[in-house]
Amino acid sequence: MARSWSLLLLPFALALVASVAQAAVVEYTFNVGNLSISQLCQQEMIITAVNGQLPGPTIVATEGDTVVVHMVNESPYNMTIHWHGIFQRGTPWADGPAMVTQCPVRPGGNYTYRFNVTGQEGTLWWHSHFSFLRATVYGALIIKPRGGAKAYPFPVPDEEVVVILGEWWKRNVYDLQQEALHTGIPAAHADAYTINGKPGGFYDNCSAPNQTHKFELKQNKTYMLRIINAALNTPLFFKVANHSFNVVAADACYTKPYKTDVVVISPGQTVDALLVPDAGVAAAVGGRYYMAVIPYNSAVNAINASVLYSLTNGTAIVEYAGGPATSPPMLPEMPEYNDTATAHRFLSNMTALVPNRVPLAVDTHMFVTVSMGDTFCGPEQTMECNKNRTIFASSMNNASFILPNTTSMLEAMYKGSIDGVYTRDFPDTPPIVFDYTADASEQNATLKHTFKSTKVKTLKYNSTVQMVLQNTRLVSKESHPMHLHGFNFFVLAQGLGNYNETTDPAKFNLVDPQERNTVAVPTGGWAVIRFIADNPGVWFMHCHFDAHLEFGLGMVFEVQNGPTPETSLPPPPSDLPQC
Repeated sequence: MARSWSLLLLPFALALVASVAQAAVVEYTFNVGNLSISQLCQQEMIITAVNGQLPGPTIVATEGDTVVVHMVNESPYNMTIHWHGIFQRGTPWADGPAMVTQCPVRPGGNYTYRFNVTGQEGTLWWHSHFSFLRATVYGALIIKPRGGAKAYPFPVPDEEVVVILGEWWKRNVYDLQQEALHTGIPAAHADAYTINGKPGGFYDNCSAPNQTHKFELKQNKTYMLRIINAALNTPLFFKVANHSFNVVAADACYTKPYKTDVVVISPGQTVDALLVPDAGVAAAVGGRYYMAVIPYNSAVNAINASVLYSLTNGTAIVEYAGGPATSPPMLPEMPEYNDTATAHRFLSNMTALVPNRVPLAVDTHMFVTVSMGDTFCGPEQTMECNKNRTIFASSMNNASFILPNTTSMLEAMYKGSIDGVYTRDFPDTPPIVFDYTADASEQNATLKHTFKSTKVKTLKYNSTVQMVLQNTRLVSKESHPMHLHGFNFFVLAQGLGNYNETTDPAKFNLVDPQERNTVAVPTGGWAVIRFIADNPGVWFMHCHFDAHLEFGLGMVFEVQNGPTPETSLPPPPSDLPQC
């Protein structure tokens, strides 16, 4: 009997060995340095970029591979790289957020990031996680299925196209961040939106050909767009004239096919979509069409929308072979800037391709407000501020997060010496229960005031966490893209208004909820997420608007070690940067 069982298991063992044997080490060198570039027909300016490219190089790996990136910091600024959406199981030292999992790499220094991409496939991305430098330090991270394109659970595309959406400032973004820090006033909005690093021809009467990215396609071919929102602060509506989309994945998780003529994508999120030409496009020879993005202005407040966002179009051109290259492209009809109904419909209607194993028993329940407000001036506010004046702040459960400045949080956890670095008292509920989304709450100065701290929520290994993320009206209702490092989570439900703990659980999708690493909490609404804390380390959770993160909209989960060496924190690598 034992022999017969071994014979039955032999094919599976051989398949496992073959799979391991196919895994490769994919190696890159990132030289981070100065790049001279002209945008918007302005004089050339110096930006920080990787390998002299904007966007930076695309990393391509296959599920199960090990990715090794040698980062050499030739820029004048401190630098880290975050691998957005990578779980970093067994490699928490490679996650990248400055002062959370590592001290930054100083100018002239270097650090090798090493991690595996087991159990993940799809579109992710990488970016700087220091200051506002991710405005120009970013790129795609593509994980192909181990079985190749034929393993896709949707019609195999003829080609795959990376589309990275971004923002552009006419000023040095590091200086912008420092100015915001020293004044306590959020930085001004971007001057333009970009597609693959270029703004298009609708800005400042600048229609030079080198300002617009061109996608050259062929008739009767199927194209999959790997769409990434790398913008610093802006959710975007994305359209292509005379085309629609069949969404097949989001945040590197497969979805049931979702047909739409518009993609709504918040900073940090990714969407994979098959590009579907209208009947007229498919039948024609040639043809030129604009791909366009505009901001989704989700804010509900007393501030003019043009103060928060650049109400403009970023464009690229989709050009089919065989037509005249000089024919004017067609523009898509875009939604209104404040079209929350369209945004909510897109972001809440996707479901997982196959039923998920959603944990039903919850160990830790959290109700967390996501708010803006004010706090007292600190020693960093050296401009236009004094001890009697408050400054802008943002918070989760009224705790406005600040990074430590002498030791990274992961190193403090590993050494068991957290004093002076962080405290383990992040609250499970807000200090005051109020009508979170009512306009009247905006007038309550006590509710808006918050305090700076570095608080974490400590979780037992393998515990299940459910978090209700509740947006508030304090200062402004706004859709906040909340990103969790080190995990995916199930988005059980989303809604507008205040979450009702009695009636809203009936809306939970416990069968096939979408799985994400970044959820856009609806403006003046809520989202419920659930995840298993099976990855020891310290994991940042924060708003992916850098203008909000800068002022405290974040917190950290500290996941304790499991029962085995494999489920415990590994020692740091020998080249880990020092503060």
